[in-house]
Amino acid sequence: MLLLQQMIVLFIYIVIGYAAAKREIMNEEFSKKLSWIVVNVANPALTVSAVVNGDGTIQGKDLLLTTEIAVVILGGMVLLSLAAPVLFRVEKKERNAYRLLSAFNNIGFMGFPVIAAVYGQEALLYAAIFSMLFNVLMYTYGIQTAQGQGMGKIQWIKILNIGVISSILAIVIYLFDIPTPPFFDTTMSGLSGLTAPLSMMVIGISLAGIRIKELFLDVRLLLYSMTKLLLLPILIMPVINGVIENEMLCGVCMIMIATPAASMNAMLMQQYGGSEEAELTAKGVALTTLLSVVTIPIVSAIVF
Repeated sequence: MLLLQQMIVLFIYIVIGYAAAKREIMNEEFSKKLSWIVVNVANPALTVSAVVNGDGTIQGKDLLLTTEIAVVILGGMVLLSLAAPVLFRVEKKERNAYRLLSAFNNIGFMGFPVIAAVYGQEALLYAAIFSMLFNVLMYTYGIQTAQGQGMGKIQWIKILNIGVISSILAIVIYLFDIPTPPFFDTTMSGLSGLTAPLSMMVIGISLAGIRIKELFLDVRLLLYSMTKLLLLPILIMPVINGVIENEMLCGVCMIMIATPAASMNAMLMQQYGGSEEAELTAKGVALTTLLSVVTIPIVSAIVF
């Protein structure tokens, strides 16, 4: 019930962004500025706040286990991304779009706020591990896929972005029990509160530029989205639940797997791919985001 309530709250934020864009109060340029705040300020603060304002403790062995699980899950998603175009008989010109949509979920914009609301600040330390590995994959395999060619030169400066740095900082503060001044803790807490509303409003603004009706008329994309958001998490989570005893870690894994396609997919395809691929990727992000408001609570009810 708590997860359903949180998804309703996020949906309301999306509607606010959508309505504001439709009334031309917010536009794409304003959305980019909000995205910058979320990516470079609010989301990193959310990660650090999990450590400096968290109540619980996480054992070192659990962090190691989380790293192992994250590698397996993210690696598995990359393998599935290679199979998805074949399974759904995707045309050659659309294959890279489906690969990106399959490989990268919205663990930052949507995953972090949901985890913080449902499982508390402590769970974000687990999510930080996923975030670090996610960024490495995004700027290597992600760019490779969007380009439709070889890996090329790895952009290490982008891998070591503020999101990764804040995750590393959070883990270092936690492991070495580094004290932080009250003003720092309060600042991180205040900034972290911006993550959920601003990130969902950005998604709402992006939806305003897409004809919602057309999304649900694309049968292949709709079938793919339901498979990604419902079938895969329902099949995978019993295995994870059987291997992991930590209930909170299982919950984090579920949300990481069940979240919609990452908005970064559309940005990468827009920068490195073709216009048709970029449009399809944006539609995939929009459709999975809308459906996830319903599918995430359903998955949670079934697997737990």
